[in-house]
Amino acid sequence: MKRAGTLRLLSDLSNFSGAARLRELLAGDPAVRVRGSLDGRYLLLLRPPGSPSPQLLVAVRGPGEELERAWPEGQPSPLDAFFLPWPARPALILVWESGLAEVWGAGIEPGWRLLQSTELCPGGGARVMAVAAPRGRLVWCEERQSGAEDPQGRPATAFSHCVCTKSLEPSGEIGTILGHTQVLLHHCPSFGMIASRKDLFLVPTATTWPGVAHILLIWSPSKGKMIVSAPHLGLSHSRSLNPRRGDTWDFRILLRGLPGLLSPREPLAVHTWAPTPQGLLLLDFRGTVSLVQPHGGTRTIGSLQEAPIGLDGSAALGVFHGTLACVLGPTLQLLDMGSGQLLERKVLSTDRVHLLEPPAAGIKGEEELETQGLRLLSAMGLFCVGWEASRDLDLPSANSLVFEEACSYYQRRSLRGAQLTPEELRHNSTFQAPQALDSILQGHLPPSALLTTLRAELRDYRSLEQLKTQLAAGDEEEAGWAELAEHEVARLLRTELTGDHLAQLNTVFQALPTAAWGATFRTLQLQPDGNGKLRSQAPPDVWKKVLQDTAAAKDPPNGILPPFELLCQCLCQLEPRWLPPFVELAQQQGGPGWEARGSGLPLYRRALAVLGEDGTRPEALELELLLGSGRPKAVLQAVEQLVQKEQWERALEAGLALGPSSPLLRSEIFKLLLAEFARHRHLDAHLPLLCRLCPPEVTPEDLLLLLQTHLPDEVGPPAPFSEPGVEPPLTVGLLRALLEQTGVHGRPSGPVLSPYEDILWDPGTPPPTPPRGPVTTLQTSDNPGLEA
Repeated sequence: MKRAGTLRLLSDLSNFSGAARLRELLAGDPAVRVRGSLDGRYLLLLRPPGSPSPQLLVAVRGPGEELERAWPEGQPSPLDAFFLPWPARPALILVWESGLAEVWGAGIEPGWRLLQSTELCPGGGARVMAVAAPRGRLVWCEERQSGAEDPQGRPATAFSHCVCTKSLEPSGEIGTILGHTQVLLHHCPSFGMIASRKDLFLVPTATTWPGVAHILLIWSPSKGKMIVSAPHLGLSHSRSLNPRRGDTWDFRILLRGLPGLLSPREPLAVHTWAPTPQGLLLLDFRGTVSLVQPHGGTRTIGSLQEAPIGLDGSAALGVFHGTLACVLGPTLQLLDMGSGQLLERKVLSTDRVHLLEPPAAGIKGEEELETQGLRLLSAMGLFCVGWEASRDLDLPSANSLVFEEACSYYQRRSLRGAQLTPEELRHNSTFQAPQALDSILQGHLPPSALLTTLRAELRDYRSLEQLKTQLAAGDEEEAGWAELAEHEVARLLRTELTGDHLAQLNTVFQALPTAAWGATFRTLQLQPDGNGKLRSQAPPDVWKKVLQDTAAAKDPPNGILPPFELLCQCLCQLEPRWLPPFVELAQQQGGPGWEARGSGLPLYRRALAVLGEDGTRPEALELELLLGSGRPKAVLQAVEQLVQKEQWERALEAGLALGPSSPLLRSEIFKLLLAEFARHRHLDAHLPLLCRLCPPEVTPEDLLLLLQTHLPDEVGPPAPFSEPGVEPPLTVGLLRALLEQTGVHGRPSGPVLSPYEDILWDPGTPPPTPPRGPVTTLQTSDNPGLEA
């Protein structure tokens, strides 16, 4: 049966954010660098330094916002950019030649934001020449200042470089933790860097000293080894290089201890390098494609029909299912990796084409469920390069496959010795499941409904099997572990979270909190609304499992937390500012009678218990949880804490935020703040807010009685002016606004007037001053009768 190479359209780029700008960059600049994320949803396009207008564009397929940055002429632009392998949230790192590194990420809030910025070369005087990000590490080659020439006549810049590394780990709010700088190689020449998913290849460049330009290095971080290889000489040597143990090498001393590597040889003339899971592909200027394997060995794969035209000619290499794909100009050539035979040659409509690796195992998107090839990206769209079987292949019917698979399944579970047959399953009423599926396939349900039902299960099953195979092989891929954790959390949230299931959920959250929270975020379908709140479209059954209190005692047995407490603890570690909105959303999903049906403990108190005991909790989080609880006692407790801290405006806003359904609570908060208003003058600046908080049923008499209760005792007779340094007392002028407010609420419609009506409705113009005349002194009369 003959196979045929196919180009299958996956997307015309219209479902990517910033599609017009994406097409423009792909069509206009042949030197633009293109990278894809591990899940295949994000595309990164970078115009490197030296371009007419350096620019960065990160486009996302589906919902999400693009990231676009440009640097004017004369301003430094990034040397390179990479996606970080964090499955829970997208993140990328930008590195400048000066050593500046920026980490950008997209979290719960829409859009991209700068998470962290650091200097890779803090001492100054060094510049980054090449950089790569293999397996959660950042590795770069930096040039350091040195003298003009060494004693042996070589330029000092030939060995003035060093290779350094930093570890990268995901971490909540700041996005990424960058470890300490560790030097792998001292006094080495200038190297370019190409990273695969397992290894890092250090390859010679045009500026590498010719005496060592025939050598390349292969560093395997998981094995802690460095392979020194000379492909033209057929030599390779292995040395230990594990930064965790403090290993480091002087490049010159390293080469002196490896015999045969310094034999005179021409430099490697390579047009294009490309990383693959099998090793490093290299295309020379004669059109020969070779593979440098991770152990240092080199073998020739085959020769192309055409050779690349100079350094300006575009070329791209990739491997899928034992097939080498090479895009050379406008042609696509497919070669067999084993024999080197040319299998097929296609002419493309454009010469500006980029090859992208398939998504990582286990995290493929829905449209790549049946895609097994490389992805080809151009301005016309995103395509898949793969093989299509001949149409004349005789496949068994779907009905026969159902009963054959069911037969082997039941046979494994059966205790009887007799062999089951597909015919027995067809006619025996005991086996109803395969017969039901057979009836579905015969047309009782439309095929689209069947595909919709099975697609998600098949995708999850295949992803899990691929992940198990990957991890069983000893590959410590961080992305694989994180993806496995996401699958496990999503599965557990669909079960009854009791006993072993709850203990397993706690274990996953302790081992991989970021991935576990990412799975929970998708399962609960959480979305920010732009006002600091969260929305959820998850069904009530899911929330019922999350909010249930499975702990029989006050303290969880063996440290196992119920689902709600576990999510609160994880969110407090990763992004604490989203804990109060999450608890408020959980209270809305649970409903007013949730505590009565459960343990009786309000959700906000369960969240406070996760934060610790009284006096040890973060004050800001505790206040937000109390204010968002909707419980009168909790809100009043929060307002009292705000009063103690003299945060008057926030205390007033907390009272004003209460709706008409809480008149008693608003009244209590008003009385509490009115007492403070009577004692001191700190609330004078916030008097308009206090007037708005005044309940409508308060009359002027009630107001004055409340004030009289809390006025400080007078030590001596009142004085017209306060003494220096003494706080002025409460005056009628300050009370005027409050009295007017209460008077407006309680103004009578009849002739009955309040005793203070003359104060409240005084037009504000004082009476005229009587004329002043000479003061007459009264004379004391001798006749007391006259006085009478």
